[in-house]
Amino acid sequence: MAAAPVTGLTVEYQPAPLAVATPVPRLSWLPGRTQSAYEIEVRTGGGLVARTGRTPGRESHLVEVPGLRVRSDTDYEWRVRVWDQDGVVSDWAHDRFGTGLLDAADWTARWVLPRTRPTEVERWTLLDWIKGNRPERDPGERLFPVRLLRQRFTLDTPAARARLFITARGVYTAEIDGAAVGDEVLAPGFDSYASRVSVQCYDVTDLLGAGDHVLGVALADGWWAGRIGLTGSSAQFGTATGAIWQLHVETADGRRHRISSDGDVVAADGPWTHADLFIGERFDARLHDPGWSRPAFDDTAWTPVGTETADPAVLVPFAGEPVRRVGELPALSVTADPGGGWIVDFGQVIAGRVRLTLRAPREGDVVTLEHTETLDADGRWFRNIEGINKDQCDTYVAAGLPTEVWEPAFTFHGFRHVRVRGVDAPPDPGDLVAVVLSSDLRQTGSLRLSDERLDRLHRNVLWSQRANFLSIPMDCPQRERAGWTGDIQVFAPSASNNALVAPFLTRWLDNLRADQYADGRVPITSPRSAYDDELAESQSGFGSIVACAGWSDAIALVPWVLYERYGDRRVLADTLDAALRWADHQCTAAAELPERLRDVPLTPERQRRQALLYNAGEHFGDWLTPSTLEGRPLHEAIGTAPRLTAELVAPMFQAQTLTVTARSADALGRTGLAAGLRERAARVRAAFAAEYVDAEGRLPVALQGPYVLALAFDMVPDERRPLLVGHLVDLITARGDRLDTGFLSVPYLLDVLWDSGHAELARRLLWQDRCPSWLYEVDRGATTVWEAWDAIAPDGSVRAVSLNHYAFGCVDDVLYRRLAGIRATAPGFRSVVIEPDLAGRLDHAEAGVWTPYGQVRVDWTVTGGTAAIRVDIPHGVEAALVVGGRSTPLAPGTHDLRTAVPTASGHPAAARRRRSSSSETSSR
Repeated sequence: MAAAPVTGLTVEYQPAPLAVATPVPRLSWLPGRTQSAYEIEVRTGGGLVARTGRTPGRESHLVEVPGLRVRSDTDYEWRVRVWDQDGVVSDWAHDRFGTGLLDAADWTARWVLPRTRPTEVERWTLLDWIKGNRPERDPGERLFPVRLLRQRFTLDTPAARARLFITARGVYTAEIDGAAVGDEVLAPGFDSYASRVSVQCYDVTDLLGAGDHVLGVALADGWWAGRIGLTGSSAQFGTATGAIWQLHVETADGRRHRISSDGDVVAADGPWTHADLFIGERFDARLHDPGWSRPAFDDTAWTPVGTETADPAVLVPFAGEPVRRVGELPALSVTADPGGGWIVDFGQVIAGRVRLTLRAPREGDVVTLEHTETLDADGRWFRNIEGINKDQCDTYVAAGLPTEVWEPAFTFHGFRHVRVRGVDAPPDPGDLVAVVLSSDLRQTGSLRLSDERLDRLHRNVLWSQRANFLSIPMDCPQRERAGWTGDIQVFAPSASNNALVAPFLTRWLDNLRADQYADGRVPITSPRSAYDDELAESQSGFGSIVACAGWSDAIALVPWVLYERYGDRRVLADTLDAALRWADHQCTAAAELPERLRDVPLTPERQRRQALLYNAGEHFGDWLTPSTLEGRPLHEAIGTAPRLTAELVAPMFQAQTLTVTARSADALGRTGLAAGLRERAARVRAAFAAEYVDAEGRLPVALQGPYVLALAFDMVPDERRPLLVGHLVDLITARGDRLDTGFLSVPYLLDVLWDSGHAELARRLLWQDRCPSWLYEVDRGATTVWEAWDAIAPDGSVRAVSLNHYAFGCVDDVLYRRLAGIRATAPGFRSVVIEPDLAGRLDHAEAGVWTPYGQVRVDWTVTGGTAAIRVDIPHGVEAALVVGGRSTPLAPGTHDLRTAVPTASGHPAAARRRRSSSSETSSR
């Protein structure tokens, strides 16, 4: 009898990747039954390069093949077979992968720089933004055209294999003989360009027959030179765009050709008279010759480019999935705008752009597309994003053809509504399509809840994740688009349920490590430019913050989430040193006293305690705590939560980072290091409890957030936990069962209550529909997660804030774990607990979570006092069903069970057992 077939072959998380970015790729597969041994063979060019032989073990995820170190630009075939628990061997399963340019010596090309005016340097500050200062000149006067590059080459025989390796300082599109290369958009994406510029690889074999050819590249400012960040300042990485490429061609007779960017490239202005990620782009179809990248095109008037020697150490293979068009939304309605033009509603807030079809336009007709996320309370046009260079306006100049179709190429916007101007009649809804852009991550999770509003909340989180996982994990797709470390630190667990985020976040962590300062500080945003540092040095208060508690801790906390969810030890190994350097910086910074204590005589004992605590300096604290923002203008109120909470929040995250870094060290086998880190964490916790927790279990600040974090991070002795829980419950009750947690504490709020025996209070908060609450947003028509709980008031009036920030969507992890009931209890879901919230307010839930061993699914329905539960457990995963505190082991396979609905849940003693269990992981 043959074993069940092996499926799901991947290399570095991807099926048959074209260009793996590491010389030591890891292989994964899904055994059909419980695996007892495996065998792998890797070949290239028909020759065997690595073989494991029969290797005992259950591991089938991210397996390194001993002795396998792959070469650059090479195609490999690999196969795997497994033995099941009965010793029966499967058939071989086959797949392939290719490699990128992995060594600096692979690069001979030069940067090509079109000779044009440099990008105009605009420098704006936070104060300019607050004061409402704006550029005095229109974009057309300040921005310059996209540049087109052409390189001719000839092949005497057709290509048998061809790979184009290309990247840019800016963003680019590439063509060969008029045919688009690849389906990426906004390539190469956003990087910490001083340290790393990601190189894309495309298979262009089918485009290269015998004869003359042209490689054409269109090059715009992008993140490199365009206007980016909150201030909208330009040229933060450079003022001159450029591109570099190598085209590697092999012919059937075995010859190899290399066409490299160099001085033979010529350049000219393209039909985009300007293109900026924030401002938008202007395309003049009258200037467009679709044959510009074909061999027959006359380029005698084009100008030679400048060249620059490349630093190959900066050129790194792109890892993961690029930005692509991942969906399309039709226009739902077109209505006249009293102010002129036509307002189009696509029904969903997205990141992307609009594809426009014009029927019989006149030559020279100018059509503009303005973008916004919401209309005002009366349905009139309203720009909810204000700021410098946040125009979000695209312009098309028609050529006068019978039908013209246009989609911007070098920009994206955050929007639901578009205002079309420059057309005489209302556009047909079918002529406008919203094109959704995102990093093209595999969607791996599924969740459906019987409560329509909670179900909508989950979909809102999905849309915010999709919109803001665009090249980097952004905070919002319209105003800043910055890689705020605090945002992804709180959201990473939820993100990992919904999509395969490991390669995406690992790439971002590579940038974060590159941005870390020599003294160990981890910046609050990444990628980070030199101008970010210049701006911070010139500012005071929040504007001066470079690193701070809860944000910089992402260097330790995000890798741990990836290890928990994917069992990925390499990301721990790659980030451990950076986490240690950050922890050491916290220790050094602890020597500084909080400002309130600098002139206060301290006893030696108190001096000793304070010297352990990272509790001074500028921090955002529990940012956006709702009660601290009420009743005052935002610019006055925004600093209240940091002032009240920073001194408490910072040492709590210090202790948590030490603890998580100790766990990482343990996972990597560095037990001595782990023991030392745990001891440091214990000292910080003891000092914190002695300094800030009184005998009645009170903290110095009567806000929910500090209590939540103190409980979540075990900052108090066990005997005082019930006292803190009581005070937290009182604070919640005093707010009318509404949350009052800020940016850093809201991810832990519901879990802390559940684990403290207050599951029903947690449910009341989750189902709360008065502001601030998640369902308040849903009831106001939200289709994404808002930046501010009160972005739209009860009367419908709208604030000028982002309607698309994923951070408060961190609650989605609770929906999966607590309500549907899927919880990992070992790294990589090697073991799970299925514990549905049968005693809660849902009568049905179904969820699926991707694991390295297959999908874990649960589908349950409550009818009267009985629950019907169906659970699917993949081979390789140990599972247990927990109902009413009773645990039942589940073997791999499908289980249909019926059980009585428990009358209560959330017993605190059980919660303490879960928290202290060494075999269980925690994202929190």
